Amino acid sequence: MKPTDSAAPASRLRRLVVPALPAALVMAAGVTLAAGVLYTLGGGEPLFPSGPVGWALAVLTGVLVGHLVALGRDRWWGGTGSGAALALAVLLLYGWVPAVLVSLSVVILVGAARRQRWRQALVHGAVDVLGIGAAALGLAVCGVHPGVRQPWTPEAWDLSVLPEVVVTAGGYLLVSRGLLWCSRLPLDGGLPAIARTAVVRQALVGVALLGISPLIAVCAVGAPLLLPLFAVPLIALDSTLWIARARAEEQLRDPLTGLPNRQWLLERTWTALDEAERAGTRAALVLIDLDRFRSVNDTLGHLAGDRLLLQIADRLRHALPRGAEAARLGGDEFAVLLPATDSLTSSQRVARNLVAALSSPLDLDGLTLVLEASAGVAVYPEHALDAEGLLRRADVAMYQAKRDRSGVELYEAKRDGNTPDRLGLLGDLRRALDAGDVELHYQPKVRFDGHVSGLEALVRWVHPDRGRVPPDEFIAIAESSGLMPRLTEYVLETALAQVARWRAMGLEVPVAVNVSPRDVHSPGFAGAVAARLARHRVPPGALQLEITEHVLLEDPQRAADTLAGLTAHGVKMSLDDFGTGYSSLVHLRRLPVSELKIDRSFVARLAVDTEDAEIVRCTLDLAHSLGLLVVAEGVEDDETWERLRDLGCDAVQGWLVAAAMPPDETTAWLRARGEHGWRRASETTALAAEKAAERPSGQVVN
Repeated sequence: MKPTDSAAPASRLRRLVVPALPAALVMAAGVTLAAGVLYTLGGGEPLFPSGPVGWALAVLTGVLVGHLVALGRDRWWGGTGSGAALALAVLLLYGWVPAVLVSLSVVILVGAARRQRWRQALVHGAVDVLGIGAAALGLAVCGVHPGVRQPWTPEAWDLSVLPEVVVTAGGYLLVSRGLLWCSRLPLDGGLPAIARTAVVRQALVGVALLGISPLIAVCAVGAPLLLPLFAVPLIALDSTLWIARARAEEQLRDPLTGLPNRQWLLERTWTALDEAERAGTRAALVLIDLDRFRSVNDTLGHLAGDRLLLQIADRLRHALPRGAEAARLGGDEFAVLLPATDSLTSSQRVARNLVAALSSPLDLDGLTLVLEASAGVAVYPEHALDAEGLLRRADVAMYQAKRDRSGVELYEAKRDGNTPDRLGLLGDLRRALDAGDVELHYQPKVRFDGHVSGLEALVRWVHPDRGRVPPDEFIAIAESSGLMPRLTEYVLETALAQVARWRAMGLEVPVAVNVSPRDVHSPGFAGAVAARLARHRVPPGALQLEITEHVLLEDPQRAADTLAGLTAHGVKMSLDDFGTGYSSLVHLRRLPVSELKIDRSFVARLAVDTEDAEIVRCTLDLAHSLGLLVVAEGVEDDETWERLRDLGCDAVQGWLVAAAMPPDETTAWLRARGEHGWRRASETTALAAEKAAERPSGQVVN
């Protein structure tokens, strides 16, 4: 069965059952109340006590109603205990019908004062009727049958009556709060995250009922005129409960935006995953991070940043699809929970819509700002089976989206450096670097006149158990784990040692080494490179560092400063994989690079794709106008070589020239081409044929 097969029936069932529950409660309460009133009147019993006790209870009820109206809050969530304490006291003395009348008076009067909440008032009154009925049944089981004419007046209100009071209070709380919570369940079936803290508050209500209700009963019998004074402790009880609720909500809410926080998100995600497991559906988590938000804080100040976050949070609320829930995790990071999603593709589509909504222009005191966002998506059960795992994998995907500037990324295990398999590979790579088991191969770059203009050092690793590991795989692990600086140090050290050996042999050819954005942004990187050059006695011009456009995207100014320091030492710079990133021409003009390398994705179809040919031509014109040399990567056939020559490219690199070779093979290759340079196989064949034709007839070649 597909994960979504049972989703529709389960959803329809919840949508039928949950809204029907309040109506059923009201009907059950109405029938129960009518039966109780008829039974009471039929027995000649008054519905409510008269005289001073009745009036005192009425005054106390009126004071509590005024207090609840002044609160301006919902009474249903157990935020108040005053009404419950008074109703329980009346129940202990005069039975369940007078207690229900007190409770309904509070609910109806408060509901009337808050006119738009009459439906809530109806449900609240219904659950109070049923809760008081359950408490009366518990009292009857204990052998107590109070009435208005014959109130329950034990010989002493001491520990001997504690069982009756406990059973009454417990029955009322369990039934009334339980029914009320069930009637307030969201359509997705999950309780609000504050339900756990509400249980603690209901425990406080229970303690208050045990302590205050018997006192009210004693006072009603002995000194009824003093009953209104109980308004003070009852209101104090309400205030204490409201403070407890507010603190509980603060723990689950972001104080700036009002959105739920990380703790709430994890609790709610666990609930959503449980529901998805039972229903056989998928759930998804979208993690959203604002790009370059720190620059807003640094430029406009933190107050402006906070106001901007408020606008972002408001946009996120309005952009949420039905059933989705948003949270702020901290800083400029937000999360969106999709409790039910059809597929991985639909989750990505929702994420793209959210990113688009957040990326539209924002107004801040007349200043128009455009903040881009990056999002990562992780889906249950494909990517993780628990809330923490889903959040971590969404985080991995989000940072991948930021690195690739792709906007939205779906989690992929092969790009996650923290899976058990990749963690094992990371440890093996670290040990291989320590043991010197990682090798460098060298691929030549040649000009069109055959002169070898340089070599590119390419790292290779043969794992003792897995065999040859693709460079993209272990380099990605190194970049995501913090091992990249160590790998770069190893490659630089090995390459410079090899350059020194070649120079001692008379082979003076520059070597290019790839460095990552993390290397370029590391403090002291330029000085460390200069120190290695001096230690190996290699002139700076013999080393070239290749960077990618991702360096320009993350922090252009810091990258420019580091590269300027390197060029000041005499090290040449090359911009690798040009055309695959999103750098601007302004950044390209500012960077001190002397060479630009066109990515192989444009070169591969140069001879057959007019669009790629036009991109290559424009890139050549742009680079030459800036005084840069251009190298084309991935040249594999004569036709591509000839097209590049005709377009004015400066040098080529690829299998047509040579594959990457170990140091010994590279040495032999350089020596073989030291005098005449490199020639294509077709040129070598033609030249041999010309020489053969020039020889006199009958001449023997030794």
